[in-house]
Amino acid sequence: MACWFWGVDEFKPDGYKPFIDQYEKYSATGVLTASLRSSGELTDENVVRQIRDAAQYAQEKGLGLVMDLDIRLARAEFRKRYPQDLQEIVLVREFPLDGSMSLQATIELPSYSDHYTAGRYPYGPVGVRLERLYSYEKDEGAIKSSSLKDITSYGSLAGGKQLSLSVPHESSEKMNWACALIVVTINTPDLFSINLLRFQREVLKLYAGSGLIGAAKDEWGFPGRFHPTTDDLWYSEAMASVYREKHPGHELIRDILLMAKGEQGREADRKEAINRYMRMIYERNWEIEGDFFESVKELFGIDAMVGTHPTWYPYPNAMEIFKNGLSWWNTKRELAQTDEATPFSVRTALAKKWGSAVWYNMFYDTQPERYAIDIWRAVLGGGRLNIHPPYPSKDVNRKYALLEGELFQAIQRIHLLDYISSAPVHCPVAIVFDHSSVLNWADQSRFADVGLRLADALWEKGVYADLIPSSEIVNGAVTIAENGKIRYGTQLYEVAVYYKPGYDNEQVSALFDRVLNGATSIFQTEGQPDETIQGILQVLKKRRIPPQTTGSMIGLADFPPSVVPDASGHIRLIDGTFIAASGSSDVMGDPIKRRFYVDGHAVNVDAEGLVGLRFDKSGKLQALACGGLKSFRTGNVRIDLPDRLDIALFKEAGEWRGIIHGEEQDLPGDLAKFTVNWQFVKQPHGKLPAFRD
Repeated sequence: MACWFWGVDEFKPDGYKPFIDQYEKYSATGVLTASLRSSGELTDENVVRQIRDAAQYAQEKGLGLVMDLDIRLARAEFRKRYPQDLQEIVLVREFPLDGSMSLQATIELPSYSDHYTAGRYPYGPVGVRLERLYSYEKDEGAIKSSSLKDITSYGSLAGGKQLSLSVPHESSEKMNWACALIVVTINTPDLFSINLLRFQREVLKLYAGSGLIGAAKDEWGFPGRFHPTTDDLWYSEAMASVYREKHPGHELIRDILLMAKGEQGREADRKEAINRYMRMIYERNWEIEGDFFESVKELFGIDAMVGTHPTWYPYPNAMEIFKNGLSWWNTKRELAQTDEATPFSVRTALAKKWGSAVWYNMFYDTQPERYAIDIWRAVLGGGRLNIHPPYPSKDVNRKYALLEGELFQAIQRIHLLDYISSAPVHCPVAIVFDHSSVLNWADQSRFADVGLRLADALWEKGVYADLIPSSEIVNGAVTIAENGKIRYGTQLYEVAVYYKPGYDNEQVSALFDRVLNGATSIFQTEGQPDETIQGILQVLKKRRIPPQTTGSMIGLADFPPSVVPDASGHIRLIDGTFIAASGSSDVMGDPIKRRFYVDGHAVNVDAEGLVGLRFDKSGKLQALACGGLKSFRTGNVRIDLPDRLDIALFKEAGEWRGIIHGEEQDLPGDLAKFTVNWQFVKQPHGKLPAFRD
């Protein structure tokens, strides 16, 4: 897969053709995931027409186009139809009064932006109102609940920014502090709007039958905030209505004051309110994403692809928490998809959740050299890259820079592995973090701590671990298999770690209690990784489960670093497939000329970049994929080739079938003896000559 971002040029007559032509000729790309980066709405006739024409042209060239059809690219039309259904946020602003009976304050209104505002208007304020005004006293910095009074009638908000409070002198009110809850309306659809799902489906209908092979919804959630605080909390009248319905006796605007500031003697109430609020947020995100998935399947066909990734800030921290409540694991996709520096433990877990043979990570860097090594790191972490043109870059011609080298030839070599297995990478360890605790800022010792320090320490040693929220146990996605082991998708775990037990402890413990006879070894930790790691290593050694590729702490751009597999090593897939790969020195793959043992069978190979193979239970070779194969020996199987070839051999309905990446030619004898059923798959045309728009 490769990414395509539509600017002004793509909307010129036939403006979509150059990108499709170049990627069809010089890359092994099968799918283009595209998104608008210019003005214009998805509901505009000219936009619909241009996307339809591009989709049909891509089909003619043998490429599939998946277009980003998120409703945030049709915000003007949504606002026109549903002006009362825009997103809101509550600004909780506290002011000392020092015994005075009045105040004057200027309120700074927020405006947000992300890639959906590129070339168009931001998520700016379009309305503001004073929702509630309170007075109270404090004791040791905490609100005294007994002193709390609603004084909204004494306040006003002039010009949308000037807050005034004036209490008559004859009033009996005694005030030390005032707190204003100011609601700002943001120019984007309200996540809790009763019209959102209907509108989402209407936008998709505009493109049904267009030739698109699917639709994308990218980084869904509230507008992203790079420095979120609990003094700004998402809100709307629709959200407040859902809150009342789900939690009778509780008013959202009143609970927002409690959640933001806390009150003396109500610590437990505050934590419960935050749990209610955050659970409502991530469950609503699941609902919206699930409806998008089902709508695409209904309107575009059951085989339509639903992209792209749910990860906005690619790290489970406060920024992502306040955007979507870490709803990643329940964002329905048939392919596990992430972006940028998302930790590998998240990528592999998503592959298990969605039954995805590999995960895809949308990757970019400023320099092409970084791509050349990261495609191999991805392989050794059980995944592939969705190639994003170099970014950031002010040079428009950089969108073709990756076609000028051998990157896509190397990617096609890597895809030899897809012929021999549809199983994800084997991760013997599950790290289960308490989802509710991670979202609850009232307990800073647990807030935003999902156990990545533990996951990184394991991956660094080659012990692959899936990172899973406890909500996946609560909703039934994590189960107990017939053999008594903990199961997530097709993955059976040798070890499970419950990281910092908290609010979901009852449901999680109930599942752990059902593990039969220690089939999965259970650890519990409050965050001390060293002791837990030693215990895990002992269990895996006793069960004869060796480590896989070791890793190193590596960052990308300004994102937090995490452990990434080295670019040379080996992995096991869940179905037993063994893969050795190396690309630390050469984008096309380093020489692999060695002898190794797989399931007790000696293997001698001379290849380039990768070797993937699997034996059946009787010890017979069942599948083989090699880049640049020259010779291969195991048991009574001998292959010697006059020239290096990229090949894949596998059993289909009990009969051998072969694939060769390259131009059609006479079969070498050692390949012909396997089968006459060989297929040649064309390669890209080589390096792109210096190309300019």
